[in-house]
Amino acid sequence: MSALITTELVALDADLGPDKGSVVHRLAALVAGAGRATGADALHEDAMAREAKAATGLPGGIAIPHCRSAAVTQASLAFARLQPKVDFGAPDGPADLAFLIAAPEHGDADHLTLLTALARALVRPEFVASLRAAGSAEEVVALVQEVVSPAETPAAAAPAPQTPAPSAPAHAGRSLVAVSACPTGIAHTYMAADKLTATAEEMGVELHVETQGSSGSTPLDPAVIARADAVIFAVDVGVKDRERFAGKPLVQSGTKRAMNEPEVMIREALAAADDPDARRVPGTAADGATAAASGDRPSTGAEIRRWLLTGVSYMIPFVAAGGLLIALGFLFGGYQIVNSDPSADGLTFAQNWAFNNTFFNLPDAASLEGLNDGFWGYLGALCTVLGQAAFTFLVPALAGYIAYAIADRPGIVPGFVVGAISVTLSAGFLGGLVGGIIAGFAAKWIAGWKLPTFARGLQPVVIIPLLATLISSGLMVAVLGRPLANVLSGLTDFLNGLTGTSALLLGLILGLMMCFDLGGPVNKAAYLFATTGLTADAGRGSLVIMATVMAAGMVPPLAMALSTAIRPRLYTEAERDQGKAAWLLGASFISEGAIPFAAADPLRVIPSMMLGGATTGAIVATAGVELRAPHGGVFVFFAMSNAVLFIVAVLVGMVVGALAVTVAKSIGRKDADVAPEDAVDLAHAHSPASRTAPARPAVAGPAH
Repeated sequence: MSALITTELVALDADLGPDKGSVVHRLAALVAGAGRATGADALHEDAMAREAKAATGLPGGIAIPHCRSAAVTQASLAFARLQPKVDFGAPDGPADLAFLIAAPEHGDADHLTLLTALARALVRPEFVASLRAAGSAEEVVALVQEVVSPAETPAAAAPAPQTPAPSAPAHAGRSLVAVSACPTGIAHTYMAADKLTATAEEMGVELHVETQGSSGSTPLDPAVIARADAVIFAVDVGVKDRERFAGKPLVQSGTKRAMNEPEVMIREALAAADDPDARRVPGTAADGATAAASGDRPSTGAEIRRWLLTGVSYMIPFVAAGGLLIALGFLFGGYQIVNSDPSADGLTFAQNWAFNNTFFNLPDAASLEGLNDGFWGYLGALCTVLGQAAFTFLVPALAGYIAYAIADRPGIVPGFVVGAISVTLSAGFLGGLVGGIIAGFAAKWIAGWKLPTFARGLQPVVIIPLLATLISSGLMVAVLGRPLANVLSGLTDFLNGLTGTSALLLGLILGLMMCFDLGGPVNKAAYLFATTGLTADAGRGSLVIMATVMAAGMVPPLAMALSTAIRPRLYTEAERDQGKAAWLLGASFISEGAIPFAAADPLRVIPSMMLGGATTGAIVATAGVELRAPHGGVFVFFAMSNAVLFIVAVLVGMVVGALAVTVAKSIGRKDADVAPEDAVDLAHAHSPASRTAPARPAVAGPAH
C-alpha cells in the first residue's frame, strides 16, 4: 500500500495565502502535482464544499480541511506549517498547522483507516507539538507515518472502553453511550469520539463510543446500551439504527461541539439522565431491545422492507404536493380543467391557460359547463399544471430512492432513469419497484469493482451511472416493461370496474390494511396502492380507492378519542390527554394519533381499530365516494365527490371502533387505574399522514 504522505506533500513555514480558500487550493495543488489527483481545482472545490458545511478549524491552532473527491486517485495527506496563521473558523483563533485529507470517492478501507488514525492523533498534544518542532519535510513525514502505521492503527481506531477514574467519585457508576458521525466519515467522526472518551475518563464517567465512519463501525453491545444512563449523538448526519437507543435520554449536537465542549456535553447527558422531562430518542425501550436482539445484520426480509419503505417515504412528498395541487385545480378551475381544449391543439384547458396567459392577462370566458373563467380559472389551471408536473416525478422518485437504499448515492441516477422509463412504458409503480431494485443492485455491484488507479476517479461520475443505467433501463425496455405494463393495465381496468359486492370486498380489505399496523409495511402498501393511481386523469376506481384508504386511516385516532371520552376511567391521565389531541389528528388523517394506545395495549386496540376501519372502508367503497387528494382528511372536502357520505362513513367506523375497544378494555378490568401509567407516545412512527407531517413529540420530552 502506497504512503499517504511524502515530502512532495509537505510545505514548512509557508505563506499559502490570506484565507483558507487559498490555503486549501495550494494544498490541493501539491496533491495534484504529486500525481495523486486529476486536478487541483476539482479537489479544491470538493474540499471547500465540505468546508461550507462546517468549519474544520480545531482548538489549538489546527485545521483539517478534508473531503472525498472523484478527482483524487490516491488517498493523500498534504501538510503545511503556515506562516502567517490563517483563520479556519476555530473558536480560539487562526491555525498554523493545516492538513488537507484527500480521500477518493470510493476509497479502500485500508487507506481510510489510516486517514482516521491521523485524525485521532491530532487530538494528542504531544503529536501536535512535534509537528511544530519538526525541522524538515522528512521529519514531518516520519512523524505522520508513525501515527498511521499499521502497528499503531488498531489501538487508535478502537479506543478501549473507559472505566470510572477514582479521582472523580461524584460520577462513579454513571454510564453513557455515544455515536459520532460526520459527512465524510474521516476526521471529525473520530476526533469527536476521542475528545469525548478522554474527557469522560477525566470525569470518572464510563463512556462507550460508536464511530460511524468510513473505516467501518463496530456497533455497541446491546447490553452496554441497555445499562447506559443517557446517549450522546455527536453527529452531522443521520444516526444508523438509532432505534437501538429508543427511549434513552438524549443530548445531540454536531461533531464540532463534541470536540470543542466535550465536558459540557457529558454534563448535559448526565443531567438529562436525571430529568424525567428530558429529550429522548424517539421510540420505547422495547423498540430498542427488539432492534438489538435482531443482531447486527438485518434479515433479508427486513432489508427488502427497508428498501421499499425508503422509496415510498421519499415519494410521498411528490404525491402530497401533486395531489393537493391537482385537487385545488379542480376547486378553482372546475372539473373540466383537465379536458382537452378545442382551441388549442393537443393541450388541456389547464395547459393552454397556464402557458398562454398570466395573472395580468387572464383567459377568455369559458364556454363549457363546470369550467370557471377569469382569475379563478387561471389559478385552477396553474395549480393543475404544477400538480401534474409534480406527479411526473412520482415513479422516478420511488425507483431512485429504492436504488439509493440499496447502493447509496451511486444508485440514485440509474434508479431515477429506470423510473422515468417505467412511466414512458406505462409500467407505472410496478416498474418503479422492480426497476429500482435492479438499478440498486447494478450500481452496488459496479461500485465494488476494483479498478486501476487511473480509472478510479471516473468510477462514481461516469462508470457507475453509465453501466448501471444501461443494465437496469435496458432490461426494463427490452424485457420487463411490456409485461409489467400489461399487469398494471389489467389491474387498473379491474379497479375501474368494481361495483357492488366486489367494491364491498375491496373496501373491507383496504380498511383492514390501513388499521393493521398503523404505519407499518401493510399500511404503507395500501397507501401506496391508492396514491400511485391518483393522477389528473385517474379512473373512477382509483379515486374510490383513495377515498377508501383515507377514510379508513382516519378511524383509529377518532375511535380512541371517543373511547377515552365515554369511558375515561379505562385510561391513564396521559392517555386521556392523548385522546383529546387525537380528535384533530384523526380529522386530519394523521393515524399516528392512535399509536400510543396500540403500543400500550395492542391485543385490544388493534383488532378494534381494524373492525372500525373495515366498516368505514366498506361503506365508502360500496357508495363509490371519490377523492382526488392524497392527504388532508375532512379539510379536503372540496376534492370529494360526496363529502357528507364520506364523513358519515368515518363517523360510523369511529363509533364501531370505539365501542369495540371500550368493551375489550372493560372485560376483566374494574377501572382505568390498572392501566399502565407509562404508556409511551410512539407518534414518531410512520402513518399515512406522517409521510408529510412532522411527528408529534414523545410523552417523555419535548419535540425534537
